[in-house]
Amino acid sequence: MSTSALRSPLLRVRGLVKHFHLPRRSLFHAPDVVRAVDGVSFDIWRGKTLGLVGESGCGKTTTGRAILQLMRPTAGAVYFEGTDLCQLSDKDLRPFRKGIQIIFQDPYASLDPRVTIGTAIAEPLMIHKICQTKEEARERVQELMRRVGLNPYFINRYPHEFSGGQRQRIGIARALAVDPDFVVLDEPVSSLDVSIQAQILNLLQDLQAEMDLTYLFIAHDLRVVRHISDRIAVMYLGLIVELARGLDIYDAPLHPYTQALLSAVPWTDPRLARQHQRIILEGEVSSAANLPSGCRFHPRCPMAEDRCRVEAPALREVRTKHWVACHLV
Repeated sequence: MSTSALRSPLLRVRGLVKHFHLPRRSLFHAPDVVRAVDGVSFDIWRGKTLGLVGESGCGKTTTGRAILQLMRPTAGAVYFEGTDLCQLSDKDLRPFRKGIQIIFQDPYASLDPRVTIGTAIAEPLMIHKICQTKEEARERVQELMRRVGLNPYFINRYPHEFSGGQRQRIGIARALAVDPDFVVLDEPVSSLDVSIQAQILNLLQDLQAEMDLTYLFIAHDLRVVRHISDRIAVMYLGLIVELARGLDIYDAPLHPYTQALLSAVPWTDPRLARQHQRIILEGEVSSAANLPSGCRFHPRCPMAEDRCRVEAPALREVRTKHWVACHLV
């Protein structure tokens, strides 16, 4: 691989937009528009992890699916190894499908209960013609099962015979079957017990080191992304409001929303718990179909000023490699 390829981001997202049009309430009303993702930009370098965090409904999952072209963006660009995926037809996208994969949130819903796990893991191998024979595919599947910590002799078992953590390992094996470069992890541990979460996170880190994988790690819990992410982007109502290195986000958050999210993280160390005062946000998250004027966080922000209610803040670099969208920073 060339030096320039290593220096440039593997994935570049520029002005990504995804809007959904709701059914008309009547012939006399224009259809409401849900601005799920409303102009998101970031880079991810090869072998690194960007954590994308925020409350439910902020647009995290839609961002991940739009990047993968599982749903076509309304506007913007997604450059994968220099190619804008948004400009490609479905046919032209096929060669890129091997390089970009997704691991879904719910291991129960992402596996077909009528299909053995061996068949589920082998499916992408056959689709992309990586394995030419069933025997070759079987050997590859068993190798993948060993790699993710599953007994390879369970290849003919069905999903209902496995625990939640084991099913998520099956999903990981299926995503890695085609040797991807980039993987979207859509809340991969949120439905698992805390003890199992740690095992899956350690597995993902080990696989990243072994296979030189690049991750977009989507989560609503800042604790989950703390140790796995090199950088963290915080989303609120379709926009990124803060983007920085992971340590900077935890040690010195600048946006009021990030500060509130971090204050809700439980601390096991009583000394640290006393240093972090809980910030209670009032009100509910606004609807993406009826966004507030100005800063989208101002109705809940304890520090909002008149300017915040009328002028939307731009995402700007206020410290080295630390971007914030807030008038008060």
